[in-house]
Amino acid sequence: MRRRKSFTATVAALTLGSVIGGGAVAQAAPAPAPAPAPPSPAPSETPCAPTARACVDLSTQQTWLQENGHVVYGPVPISSGKPAAPTPTGTFQVQWKDVDHRSSEFDNAPMPYSVFFTLNGVAFHQGSLERSSNGCVHLSTSAAPKYFGSLAPGDEVQVVR
Repeated sequence: MRRRKSFTATVAALTLGSVIGGGAVAQAAPAPAPAPAPPSPAPSETPCAPTARACVDLSTQQTWLQENGHVVYGPVPISSGKPAAPTPTGTFQVQWKDVDHRSSEFDNAPMPYSVFFTLNGVAFHQGSLERSSNGCVHLSTSAAPKYFGSLAPGDEVQVVR
């Protein structure tokens, strides 16, 4: 019986305290809001499919490197093929690479950091951004090593107009 009186007295005191004290009842603090998720990388703003590891836009004379549809390098300026020897459009795969390649077709011309992506010799390589190429994609002295180091045989290259 003693317990029941004690319990009843406690409930009465709490009720009376909330009425006299202006109705303020202690409440548990709300749980803190969860931390926001880190932002994901911006989606690709290239004209190429997310599957392309390298994207070339001939209309803007720019190129990018992508991973899973997200730009990881670029855009960087290029120069592409002249009208008599245009850079082909389409989807290709990197065939092979040669850091010190020399052209067997054009007077042993140097083609440093060559990344060949067609079966007929079209490649990314270091070259003049002021002159059109014979179909290749010329890159600057800083971009060419980046492309050479980032692309591997089998990687997808997309060239669009």
